[in-house]
Amino acid sequence: MEVVLDQEHAAQWTYRGEGAMNLVLAYSGSSPAYVRLHERLVWKETEDIVSSPTRELAGHMFLEHVISPLLGSKYVDVGKRVKVSREFLELVEKNVLSQRPAWRVDASKVDTHCDSVLILSDHSIFPTGIQEGEPCLCVEIKPKCGFLPISEFIGEENRIKQSVSRYKMHQALKLHGKEISSFSEYDPLDLFSGVMNRIQKSIKDLFSSPQNNFRVFLDGSLIFGTLGGIADSTNSVIQEAFEDALKDVIVGDQGRRTDSFIQLIAETIYTSGVMERLIKLQKLDNLDIEGAIHAYYNIISEPCKVCRELGEEKVRDKYTTLHSISLDESLKIVKNFLIGTTAKDCSLMMSFKLKKEGDTESIYDSVYLKSTSQTFDYKACFIDLDLKPFENMQEYYEKDKKIVSCYTQMVKSEQEVEKN
Repeated sequence: MEVVLDQEHAAQWTYRGEGAMNLVLAYSGSSPAYVRLHERLVWKETEDIVSSPTRELAGHMFLEHVISPLLGSKYVDVGKRVKVSREFLELVEKNVLSQRPAWRVDASKVDTHCDSVLILSDHSIFPTGIQEGEPCLCVEIKPKCGFLPISEFIGEENRIKQSVSRYKMHQALKLHGKEISSFSEYDPLDLFSGVMNRIQKSIKDLFSSPQNNFRVFLDGSLIFGTLGGIADSTNSVIQEAFEDALKDVIVGDQGRRTDSFIQLIAETIYTSGVMERLIKLQKLDNLDIEGAIHAYYNIISEPCKVCRELGEEKVRDKYTTLHSISLDESLKIVKNFLIGTTAKDCSLMMSFKLKKEGDTESIYDSVYLKSTSQTFDYKACFIDLDLKPFENMQEYYEKDKKIVSCYTQMVKSEQEVEKN
């Protein structure tokens, strides 16, 4: 339908500047036709995303046409969209209110204006009919960013990003904001290393301090970690309860089953190659936000606020080339950054069922747990692969600055304490 601007729209356009022949206005309203204009440009090569009437549908098309081909359809559940009524969503919001963490309720509400929802398989269990009667163990891991950036556009004052993982630095900001009570020893660089002992260490560290990065389910019910919240460090009571919960899945004496569980997860990650698939997507962000933000300003055709903040000398030395590239090159940089950001924020679900002796017809991969002489069928799937909003680029840049600044300040404070 043709867009017609009328008198009721006039207040949504504000003065931006002018030339000899033209007045330049900026849109400050909320119509999807204008808010998503640049986003449609970024995804112009994927018609189903561009033509989607809502962000929810665009996200589904992103999952189906961008992420699934890159990660492999075996590891991505694109789901199915189903029409819903407003009354349905209002009742769902009411029914689950008491189960949601209070901070989540305050931060976001169910959008009752949506006309559809995404239906996905329950990846905490095996499909019906596969070795029925055998308990199913499932692990959910939020790996986070598994590499150190090497972008030439990272400022001298931010070089710490090239030697310390973003997750480790982000812990300082979370602790400062009282989102967590203590640091986690987990480092994504271990999980993505491809080295068995480092992978095993990463799983141990996640188990010791799960926060919101590690959960375990048994037959679809949560037995370790929290849903939607932050889990504190694992104490002896929690560990004993978890050890007991494993008795129907992993054989072994009391006190040994958790170690075998950690070995099972590490062995599966080591042999499956799932982390290698994920890191390829993460590394599509090859310029870091400190490079991609300049391409963003090229796309929106605005003077670069970042260059203005950095000063003329730094701009001349490092960022001028970024502002002289073509629009298509800028679009590619931002698109790859957004895909990489999605891959850095997703979760991996791995489900396990004991393989019966003599079963040679299973369609699933299997892993052998040497410590218990058990073989498990497993399936792996990535979830939470959301389409990241184009308009959040400046927000990503500001958050990156906060993370680096907070970590740098923490290190300085610790050094001063050591001197004294």
